[in-house]
Parts: sequence; structure tokens; C-alpha cells
Amino acid sequence: MLEKIIELRKQLHMHPELSGSESKTAKLIKEFVQSNYNTEIITKLGGNGLAVVYELPEDGPSVMIRCELDALPIEEVNEFSHRSAKMGISHKCGHDGHMAIVAGLIIKIKEGSFKKGKIILLFQPAEETGEGAFKVLNDPKFEKLNPDYVFALHNIPGFPVNSIISVQNCFSSTVQSLAIYLTGKQSHASEPENGINPATSIAEIIQQFNDLNQPDIIKPTFALLTPVYINLGSKDYGISAGKGEIHFTIRTSTDDMMQRLKEKLMEIAGNICKEERLQLKTDWFDYFPASMNHEECNDLIIKTASQNNYDLIIKDHPFRFGEDFGWFSKKTKSAMFGLGAGTNSPALHHSDYDFPDEIIETGINMFSGIIENLMVGARATK
Repeated sequence: MLEKIIELRKQLHMHPELSGSESKTAKLIKEFVQSNYNTEIITKLGGNGLAVVYELPEDGPSVMIRCELDALPIEEVNEFSHRSAKMGISHKCGHDGHMAIVAGLIIKIKEGSFKKGKIILLFQPAEETGEGAFKVLNDPKFEKLNPDYVFALHNIPGFPVNSIISVQNCFSSTVQSLAIYLTGKQSHASEPENGINPATSIAEIIQQFNDLNQPDIIKPTFALLTPVYINLGSKDYGISAGKGEIHFTIRTSTDDMMQRLKEKLMEIAGNICKEERLQLKTDWFDYFPASMNHEECNDLIIKTASQNNYDLIIKDHPFRFGEDFGWFSKKTKSAMFGLGAGTNSPALHHSDYDFPDEIIETGINMFSGIIENLMVGARATK
């Protein structure tokens, strides 16, 4: 069966779909589930989401295991046989492997490994845009699921293969994107004094935002402001630009810190534009709230890793990347853990990354053990 799960992972890798467009991926998962176990499947959850529901014979808590459906707009450079068949789209965050792991739990359920409670396998859409978890939680169909616990994992390159990374308090950072639009006045390039060119204001915004960077995640003032896109004027060499824009991705360790930083950034941009007589428009989007790990859930992760004799790594500080799993932690007891993908693995979102199949079984064992430990001692209470 492990070979079957690995084959599913490679199929998913070959046919990636972007956030919000994962209909064929969801269909492939649904067909895999139906071919192995006849149970309730909720479709179109928060978009293209899929929830596979198993009601077990005895009363017990309801636990949800969540993974992600979507891929990234990155061209794959790998040449192996299961490389992406879609130009400019590929699974460079490992969501194909995450889906394979969660799908592998179907086999454990089929074998009768679990005796009580309710198990929900959630294949969530649109994680990469920060929209999927929010839409799933606000879908009326989710009210029926209403899990007592939610767990997820993320593969982590740079850590030993099959190691388990437990992060105390907060698994991942708060992340939000900001677009700044500046409008001045075009003029002849030989007479820039007769116009208002936003070029110097863009440069000043970049410099003042950069001064706020504190890239050390260990410090409570952690803030990372990364410029990701700039556009100014047009390739018309007789015209001094009258419009420009700059986009940032901004990371902090907590939601409170993000709010304070947002207020500071708006003050900076406002003052610069006022001084330069520019019109200012801003747009905040792609919000990933910090993923807070509940203590009880973290204890279950640590216990399960120890029972399986996995290399356990305890981190006191969150990862710098964002994860929309944070929406679940706002609603119920939840936790996310890391699964080491190898110290020599290409990094996430790199064009040569590929999920390592040798960690699939570890992921299945971890989720299976968490469920078993939970059903032994927990009550179905919020």
C-alpha cells in the first residue's frame, strides 16, 4: 500500500493546480478514497475543498487531519519522470506529499486501527493565497464537521530526514502583503520639474521600510519587510513617470506586532506622499494569521514522536514562513508540526524542490499515533 501512496503522490505532482483551481486534484483524491473505502465525502468545501468523514463505532472526540491541495506558479527544472506536466505550475511546497500522507490514513482506517470517535481528513484548497482555510471555516458545510481537534504537518527542508519538529506556542509567523500605489503627474522627460514623478518617493519608502527590519526570529521585535514587486511609468523615454507602485510581503511573530507595524508603515507612506504631493492608495491582502499550537495538541505530537523513536527537535520560536492553518487555531484546539525533509533538500518554493517519498510513512505514522493517543484519553470537549 505504501507503493500505492507514493504513486498517488507522483500523480499529484505531475498534475498541479493553482490556488482556487484545484478541481481535478480534488477529483483525483475523491477517486482514490472511493476506490479504497466507502464513506461520506463532502465536496466543494470552501471552494474545491474535500472532507472525508469516518464515524467510528464508539463515542469519542472528533479529530481533523488537514492537508493542502494547491501548487505554485513556479516552472519546474527537474527532469525526472513525474515532473510537472503543466508549464509554469508545480508542487514546490510539498503539498503533493502532504496529500499523500493524509490519503494514507485511509488505509489505517480500513485496517481497523481506530475504534472510536470521528476522523475527518480535510484536503483544503487555496493555502498559498491565505484564503482557503478562512473559506473552509466559513462554509456552512463546515458546521456539520465542527472538530474538537485539528492537526497538520509541513515538510521542512534543512532538517534531518524523518525528524519531527515540535514548535512551542506558535508554529509559523503572521504574514500579510501590502501594495502601495502612488499617483503624481506626468510631464515631458526634459521638464521633470513640471510633473510629479514618484520615483524618489518609492526609493524613500524602500529605505524607511528597510530600517524597520529585524530579521532575527528569536527577538520579540522580529519584522521582515521584503519588497517583491516595483513598477514605475512606462518605456516611453520622453515621458517622466506620473504613476508607480511597490509591493511588500511583511512578516512578524504575532498578530499584535503586525497591527502595530501596519500603523507605522501607513504613517511613513502617508508622510512621504504628503511631502511629495502624491496621491496614495494602499491595499492589504494575503493574510496568514500566526499558527498557534495548543499545549495539549503539542503534547500529543511529542508523545507520538517519542513512541515511534523519531528524532524529536523542539523549537522555541516560529518558522518565518506563513501558513493559513492559523485560521484553525483561532477556532479550536490545533497544532502543526514539522517533518524533516533532509539537510540537503532544495528549499521550499525553489524550482528544483521535490517532496521526498521516504518521509511519507513517517507522516502517516505520526498522524495515526496522534489519533490513537487522543482517543485513549481525551473527551470530546472544546
